[in-house]
Amino acid sequence: MFKRIISTLVVVTIVFTFGACGNGENPPSVTSQPPVNETAPTEKSNNTDYKTIFQHSVFLGDSITEALSYHDILDELNVVAGAGTTTELALEGGDVDKLAERNPQHVFIMLGSDDILLPSQVTDNPKQYSLKFYAKLIDSIKEKLPKASITVLPVTPVTPEAEKVEPRYKNINDYNQGLKELASKKQVGFVDLSSIFADNPNLYSSDGVHFKPEFYTRMLDLLKDRVK
Repeated sequence: MFKRIISTLVVVTIVFTFGACGNGENPPSVTSQPPVNETAPTEKSNNTDYKTIFQHSVFLGDSITEALSYHDILDELNVVAGAGTTTELALEGGDVDKLAERNPQHVFIMLGSDDILLPSQVTDNPKQYSLKFYAKLIDSIKEKLPKASITVLPVTPVTPEAEKVEPRYKNINDYNQGLKELASKKQVGFVDLSSIFADNPNLYSSDGVHFKPEFYTRMLDLLKDRVK
């Protein structure tokens, strides 16, 4: 138990130092996402339909997921996410209990952006390390919410410029293949989001990792059928 606590503390410290949510800088919080002119919340009147459609859903993830409520596209009640969250931190930090309290019919998991950046102080194989906890996370959600549908979402791509700054982003496709295989093994859903980016290169905020509100509305349009 003591060893696990120490391990978790190391992960927390390193993720907040090196994680995707900060690109080596201080990770943005819910009040300090990318620049204001790119992240001003969309008007509430434009989001009523999404809030209604996904009222019985909860999105679990890191700062990329957190922007769903930051941009006021979904209510905070429908988002359990925070900057620097890895699969291990989500599992051991009480996120599953938060999900259970909200008792959703549908759970969407969008984690991994920080996992692929875990340094050697934590693991020499970030993909294997992460997917081990991802599997446990899915099992834990199934145990607490046996009637809920679970859908795994892939790690979103970054811009070529962001990949030059952080070469480990080149591992995104390989990590997502592992996620797809895990979803199949655990008999949960998996949705490929690549179609969103095919003809929309301007969805990114200035860091090339996080997104403008338009990405999230396009993503939710793609997920609508999952909550019917």
